[in-house]
Amino acid sequence: MRTHFRFLLPILIALGLVAAACGSDSDGGSDSGATGAETTETSAESSDGSASDGETIKVGILHSLSGTMSISETAVVDSELLAIKEINEAGGVLGMQLEPITEDGASDWPTFAEKAEKLLTTDEVAVVFGGWTSASRKAMLPVFEGLDGLLFYPVQYEGLEASPNIFYTGATANQQIIPALDYMVEEGLTNVYLVGSDYVFPRTANAIIKAYAEANGLTILGEEYLPLGVTDGIETIVSNVIDSGADIVFNSMNGDQNVAFFKELSAKGNTPDKIQTVSVSVAEEEITGIGVENIEGHLTAWNYYQTVDTPVNNTFVEAFKAEYGEDRVTADPIEAGYVGVKIWAAAAEAAGSIAVDDVREAAKGLKLDMPEGPVTVSDWNQHIFKTGRIGVVNAEGLIDTVWESDGPIEPDPCLANYPWAAAAGLDVAPCDAQLEAAGS
Repeated sequence: MRTHFRFLLPILIALGLVAAACGSDSDGGSDSGATGAETTETSAESSDGSASDGETIKVGILHSLSGTMSISETAVVDSELLAIKEINEAGGVLGMQLEPITEDGASDWPTFAEKAEKLLTTDEVAVVFGGWTSASRKAMLPVFEGLDGLLFYPVQYEGLEASPNIFYTGATANQQIIPALDYMVEEGLTNVYLVGSDYVFPRTANAIIKAYAEANGLTILGEEYLPLGVTDGIETIVSNVIDSGADIVFNSMNGDQNVAFFKELSAKGNTPDKIQTVSVSVAEEEITGIGVENIEGHLTAWNYYQTVDTPVNNTFVEAFKAEYGEDRVTADPIEAGYVGVKIWAAAAEAAGSIAVDDVREAAKGLKLDMPEGPVTVSDWNQHIFKTGRIGVVNAEGLIDTVWESDGPIEPDPCLANYPWAAAAGLDVAPCDAQLEAAGS
C-alpha cells in the first residue's frame, strides 16, 4: 500500500498546493500508518501497556528551521522538545521513552509534504507535530490522510477544515479573529484597513472579516497583500494605510514581513493613538525582531500570553527559560505546540495504544489544565476549546491582556453558529464531512 502511495504522493501534493496557492475556501483494529509505530505498539500491548527497557516511540517534529518562517517556527520546536523531555522524565508513554526526529520544512510547502512522507514511511513515527502556515498544513494534509498518519498542528488558522488525521491546537476564527473584531467594535475602531501575506490564511481570514463588517457596521477602507517572504512593497502599503483615514489595521502578515511593516509604520511617524493595529501572527517571539520601540502599544489577538498569571503557566514559563535561557519568551504558538504533545501523550496513555484510531477515540472530550488555561478536545472536529484574549504590547516586549473571554470558547471551524458567515461564501463541506464521519 505504501509503495503505491509513493506514486500518488506528487499528485496529492500538487492538488493541495493548487488549493493553497489560490487562497480558495476549499483549501481547505487499526494501525498507526507507520511500521515502526505498529511494531512498538505491539510490544506495548504484549506487556499490558508497557514496553521492556530500551524501547522507544519515534515522534516527528516538522517546522521551518530556515527561510522566512524560521523567525516564528524554531521556538515552537523548542516547546515541543520541552514537552517531550518532561514526558520522558515522568516515565514516557506506555512505559516507553519518546524519541524525537526533527525535520526542516524550510518555509517551502512541497518540502513540508516530502518531509512528512519521510517521517511516516522511512522514520516510521507514531505522530508528527508541525507546520505553521496554512499552506504548509494543506500541503501535508493529503500525505497524512493517504498514509493514515497523525499531525498535531499548533497555530491559529482560518478554519474551514476538519480532518480525522489532524488535531488543531491553535485557534479557529471564532476563537481569535471574531473576538478581535468584537473588541474593535466595542472600542469604536470601525474604519479598518486589511494587510496580509498572500496565501490562504490571510485571504480567507479577510473574507470572514468582510462578511463580519457587512453585518456589524465596520468599514473596510483597503485590502493589500504581499507574497510571503517578500518585503518590497511594504513602504507603499504603509503609505496607503496612513493616507486612508483608518482607525485600525487588521494585520495578518507572517514571518519577517512583520518586522518590515512595523518598522516602516514607526519610521513614518505613526503611533497606536493615530492608527492602531491588531495582529494575529505577531507574538512575544516576533516582538524582539520587530523592536519594542516599533510595536509598543499595538494590539494582538491570541489565546495565550507569557503574562497569563496561573500556577500552570508560571511553571511552564520557568521550565522554558530554564531549558533555553532567561532571555527567551513564550508565546501562543509556542504554548500550542507544547499542548499538542501533551494531548497526544495523554490520549495514548488513556488508549493504552499509539494506533491512530485508538488515540483519536481516546482524545474525544479529553480535558487538560494547560498554561493557557483549561482546554478540552472537541469530540468530533479535533480542535480544542480555548480562551480568547486581546493583548497590548508593553515596554518590556511582553503582552498584557486587555480583554479575555468568560471561559474557553467552543471551536467552530466552519462558523456554523454565525449566520452572517454565509455571506463570505465559505466552503463548509470539510466540517460537514467530518461531522458525518463522527456519527454526530
